[in-house]
Amino acid sequence: MPSGGYLWWYIDALSDDGQHGLSIIAFVGSVFSPYYAWARRRGNPTNPDHFCALNVALYSRQARRWSMTERGAAHNHRDRTRFVIGPSQLHWNGQSLCIEIDEVGVPLPRRIRGTVTLHPQQLFNFSTPLDAAGRHRWGPLAPRSRVEVDLRHPAQRWRGHAYLDSNEGDEPIERGFTEWDWSRSAMKDGSTAVLYDVEPGRANGRLLALRFGRHGSVTPFEAPPRHELPRTAWRLARRMCSEAPVQVIQQLEDTPFYQRSMLSSRLMGETVTSFHETLHVPRLVSPVVQAMLPWRMPRRG
Repeated sequence: MPSGGYLWWYIDALSDDGQHGLSIIAFVGSVFSPYYAWARRRGNPTNPDHFCALNVALYSRQARRWSMTERGAAHNHRDRTRFVIGPSQLHWNGQSLCIEIDEVGVPLPRRIRGTVTLHPQQLFNFSTPLDAAGRHRWGPLAPRSRVEVDLRHPAQRWRGHAYLDSNEGDEPIERGFTEWDWSRSAMKDGSTAVLYDVEPGRANGRLLALRFGRHGSVTPFEAPPRHELPRTAWRLARRMCSEAPVQVIQQLEDTPFYQRSMLSSRLMGETVTSFHETLHVPRLVSPVVQAMLPWRMPRRG
């Protein structure tokens, strides 16, 4: 991976009863890392393996947690089947992705400890560029999965449906983008619809509308019109393509540069519940936000 590049694996999941949710992101060359950005600006060596983190967010009403401790290369190891990040690790056993979590939340130092196991129901070998030069790429690995969550801290056990994808880039993310909106929606036939709206409304924008079938098919569909959503508490603009008005069901994350929410919208004639995210890169790289980030993203080693 080139200096300044990045790679991440993203998981989101919702319990069958709708009472629990989570997201997990494993970063190599964390795009959100202020330490990585400061090293690049100083001209220091910027090996992405020196800036790794496991971001864990739990969305249960009685036990919300958030952690993202960054670790240097001495505390990380990865090969074809395993990615160790400090005391936590991800392991592919040939059939399932097992995530052993041992983290401490911020700003309150509460433990997140236990196991999340993701069982893909169909694996995909699909990747597409997000920018004209092809330096930034995305692809789902297992857009339709089952998940088993067994946590000791906080104590919770549940099963549900999940999604797994990956992004990678050959340069810092701020060189490729200003903003994007992304969503994934589970359809009635077991497929997953993904909308990736890169540089929305701009001449250099790209809108991906893809349906990933239960048996490995990838089918484009016509994206419906964009709907402007209410701005977040941090006044972040966001959009969602839908055949009908969009409702914000729950606001999961709200930061100056990034938001994650659950929406109700309409795609291909179906009313769907979607995980939705917005990233605004100029805010991410602003000096004020960069100075704030260590409070949410401490570093060890």
